[in-house]
Amino acid sequence: MKVLEFGSDRGKTILLLHGGGLSWWNYREAARLLEHEYCVILPVLDGHAGSDRPFTSIEDNAEEILAFLDERCGGSALLIGGLSLGGQILLEVLSRRGKVCRAALAESASVIPSRLTNALIAPAFGASYGLIRNRGFAKAQFKSLRIKSELFEEYYRDTCAIRKEDMISFMKASTSYALKDSIRSAAAQVHVCFGERETGVIRRSAEKICQTVPSCILHPLPGLNHGEFSLNHPERYADLIRRILAGVS
Repeated sequence: MKVLEFGSDRGKTILLLHGGGLSWWNYREAARLLEHEYCVILPVLDGHAGSDRPFTSIEDNAEEILAFLDERCGGSALLIGGLSLGGQILLEVLSRRGKVCRAALAESASVIPSRLTNALIAPAFGASYGLIRNRGFAKAQFKSLRIKSELFEEYYRDTCAIRKEDMISFMKASTSYALKDSIRSAAAQVHVCFGERETGVIRRSAEKICQTVPSCILHPLPGLNHGEFSLNHPERYADLIRRILAGVS
């Protein structure tokens, strides 16, 4: 697993897992805001631009995160965060090792599988994958995601670098992911964020996580869409991490 690291104090480690189809730059600005206080580690998820292996499953990515923490960080972190696919991997990590971190921050993570969406992914992307390299199509897709404009070139470059097989694989994994019952024993204080303009499945997923995890704290984000919090408002995102860690220290 490839990672980028900001800051040097491994005793105060924050691990942030980017969203599907994005890369480490999802959290670059937040990492720079936090690097003087913490060691911020940004892995590149499997199957994404710059990764060292194809995407297989959310469960395999969770095991790689745990192996990295064991090898490089003494087996734990202060906080683990994740957006969308990264949030699902975070929840899987917590379901496998409840004491892996003091706090967790899941943003826009779905835990309610959709059989219909899952079934449509392979034929839809099989037919449209070639359009990804078309800049006009990419700009339209980028605009629909409501990511701030200065990230377009990185989005375009890294989306073009994702193999069709990997894109189908991680999207199918994301749309079929269900919360594991073992997460009930997680010792971390779990925070769940969702934009109030997100789809119903994301809102219901946030509620389900907080109904399942005893320590869960819900953060509705007025006026925001999917992924906008960490991507477009890094100062607010970094401030929330500081407040969370101040409460668990």
